[in-house]
Amino acid sequence: MAVQKHEIPILEYDAEQKAVIMPNVREGYQFPERAVFAFLSDVVEEYAIAHRAEWIGEFESATKMYPIYKLNVNGKEICLCQAPVGAAPSTQLLDFLIACGVKYVISAGSCGTLEDIAENEFLIPQEALRDEGTSYHYLPPSRCVSLNQEAISMIQNVLNRYGIRYQMCKTWTTDGFFRETADMVKYRRAEGCQVVEMECAALAACAQFRGISFGQLLFSADSLANLEKHDMRGWGGDSFEVAMQLCVEIAAE
Repeated sequence: MAVQKHEIPILEYDAEQKAVIMPNVREGYQFPERAVFAFLSDVVEEYAIAHRAEWIGEFESATKMYPIYKLNVNGKEICLCQAPVGAAPSTQLLDFLIACGVKYVISAGSCGTLEDIAENEFLIPQEALRDEGTSYHYLPPSRCVSLNQEAISMIQNVLNRYGIRYQMCKTWTTDGFFRETADMVKYRRAEGCQVVEMECAALAACAQFRGISFGQLLFSADSLANLEKHDMRGWGGDSFEVAMQLCVEIAAE
């Protein structure tokens, strides 16, 4: 299929699955089908050590080595990997995991709130607005990408089982952290976005392109609801360990 050309380069698209550089051209790893791919800082590594996870591989980027572990939870093998912040690096690593056998992915991470939402509240995105560049290399241009309904249901099942309060949401995925202007926040809020983060749309697009299941669990951190002043609050720090455990439970589900 020929490249769909456009005056704006980011809107050009090629549906060809095979690229000149493929995600698993050298390593030859074979990872479990279920994976936790979490934006949870050192909590991922600490969880792996505490639960005696087996080291099964690594992903080497230009700046950091990302270890990849295997957990056994209720007889289910689960791949565990820390996700790098940002649409491009996180999608690169996700594509690598998929090439190595991963088919079901649950991710978790913090988000900024655009509305009056308390800190450390859990949210499940159903749709992500594509205000970053990476997703446009995986799916044709569109305003939003929908997340996998089966994955959403699995997340809901586990949160309901533990009686954890959550809300469904539409998220604004941006790669311009310092370009969230007051007018842009109002604009995104007007079209239904309750939160903002930096990866969801790209990861969902990659998953859809590769034909795997992806779901994301978010928790509220800082707030942009007051357009006059950014409120860092505690950056959602009280939710990291809870989100890590929930991800493992969801992956095992």
